[in-house]
Amino acid sequence: MTLTPIMTTHATTGGGRNGRTSLEGGKMVLGMSLPKELAPGGPDGMNPEQLFAMGWSACYGQAIIALAKKHGVNADRAQVTCAVTLNKDETSFALTAELKVTIPGEDLAKVKALAEDAHTICPYSKATRGNVPVTLTVV
Repeated sequence: MTLTPIMTTHATTGGGRNGRTSLEGGKMVLGMSLPKELAPGGPDGMNPEQLFAMGWSACYGQAIIALAKKHGVNADRAQVTCAVTLNKDETSFALTAELKVTIPGEDLAKVKALAEDAHTICPYSKATRGNVPVTLTVV
């Protein structure tokens, strides 16, 4: 498979999970903090899992839109919720995720097939395949 670059973006963070992160050119700057579950009473900033969930839900949502016509589904009212969970074992941390698709008024069997198909083309889904357990849910 030959990959053709379309775009590249850069983010720079200082201070890790308790620092500041910014996109190139200062387009967005966010204060970062450990999740409240790991640092009760700590500062209230964003964490990488939240940013990952936002990006994945948008990307997967676009895959839903791109494939909807093929599945006979109107995706105008589609909503995707991505839940990213940070898990810990004896030695390290790992992620799990759930992608939940809702398209009011559409046939659930068609939406389920669409959701599975979208999971094969979404770049986030492809990047995490085999590394992050993902549950697909259609409601």
